[in-house]
Amino acid sequence: MHRTRRGSYRCLVALCAVSLFVPIDVTQRGVSGPEELWVNGLEDAAVNQEHEPMQTADNIQWEPSSFQPSSAFSGADLGTVVADSYRGPGNNDRRINKELPILLWWSENLFPHFPGDTERIDCPFSSCLVTKDKRVKLHKRTKSIIFYGTDFRAYEAPLPRMPHQTWALFHEESPMNNYVLSHSPGIRLFNYTATFRRESDYPLTLQWLPTIGYLQNPAVSIAEKNRWRKSGYAPVLYMQSHCDVPSDRDRYVKELMKYLQIDSYGQCLKNRDLPNKRLEDTSTATTEDPEFMKFTARYKFHLAMENAICADYMTEKLWRPMHLGAIPVYRGSPSVRDWMPSNLSVILIEDFESPKEVAEFIMSLDSDDEKYLKYLEYKKPGGTTNKFLLSSMEKREWGVNDITAPNYLNGFECFVCDKENFRAGAEKMYKKSPKKTPVPEPHIAEYNHMGCPVPVPGFGTAAEIPESDR
Repeated sequence: MHRTRRGSYRCLVALCAVSLFVPIDVTQRGVSGPEELWVNGLEDAAVNQEHEPMQTADNIQWEPSSFQPSSAFSGADLGTVVADSYRGPGNNDRRINKELPILLWWSENLFPHFPGDTERIDCPFSSCLVTKDKRVKLHKRTKSIIFYGTDFRAYEAPLPRMPHQTWALFHEESPMNNYVLSHSPGIRLFNYTATFRRESDYPLTLQWLPTIGYLQNPAVSIAEKNRWRKSGYAPVLYMQSHCDVPSDRDRYVKELMKYLQIDSYGQCLKNRDLPNKRLEDTSTATTEDPEFMKFTARYKFHLAMENAICADYMTEKLWRPMHLGAIPVYRGSPSVRDWMPSNLSVILIEDFESPKEVAEFIMSLDSDDEKYLKYLEYKKPGGTTNKFLLSSMEKREWGVNDITAPNYLNGFECFVCDKENFRAGAEKMYKKSPKKTPVPEPHIAEYNHMGCPVPVPGFGTAAEIPESDR
């Protein structure tokens, strides 16, 4: 814990250096050298792409060559398959490529286009070029740089920070992956955010919920679950291989085991083996492998504990048990009630004074089928009654395994693209008529776009935590 804090402080010092670094204005004079030559070559390469009719799935010829564009350096077409697949109905942008703003994905492994380095994207309201080639980082047309939170390090940030550029943050994980983003100096480096928080600019709160139908998957019958119990299995499953996380979940589960039988299969508190060695593979346990899903669906309860306690941070640990028809025993997002399909669908650890009380309540449901099944009524037709959840899913601008909607990476880059084009328009209007037009205000991320409270013990007080666990 102390080592983590020191590392966090070092990161904050580096962030201050980034914030105070005096940028050089290149908006008027541009940048010469390899970057300018590269962009010119990129523009020349896109001649055949400009003003062509929109491609659709019906008229695209699926030839290998269409998925193997040459490097932009050789003057090849930039490709349109990905871009045209989600062109927005409000996009009337007919600018040629050399007129479009450039968005740079700083974490190139996250670049959501395959296989090229650069694409033209046609978004709901405007168009941009997106690239993972960092040589354009200082170019006058590179209007925004998109970072992946897990990979972001202040000492690797592209400096000097250009006054004509915004920074965008994509981070679907909790701050455990990068603590500095949970501090105001860290998050306020960014102009646009896509995080688990509903307050972020492009919320990813329901990233682990594909559809409402995912929750309505039929559950294993209560008769089969009871037979499973009688064959020697515990009522509760715990599956974790990432141990000693900030939420202190392992210490809580260890205490809960004093009062309740729990089958633990992961590397954390393991007390039982999975039925075969293939399922012991952690990667299998974290994906929806059919055999793994069938095995875990027989358990009545799943311990669903996040690695961090943050508002709106809800992962597959919560949604997968509900998909399988088990009751999640949940510790994580304090705002989880806002998102549940019905008032009775999850056991919240925060509602109980102690692990012993949680154990007693679980055992009462385990012995009463009627009370147990009330927690699964959301699976019935019309059983999902939470209007906020239903509305949020309906309004969501991206999809999960949905060919009718962009994934959240493509969706976020389009969000940034439209924002940057709008910003450029506002700045143009101000320059044209500064006395009549207000100065465009910069958009800065706020603490609540990512912030989480300081970790607290899973139960008891910090003084009660053994020295070896601190």
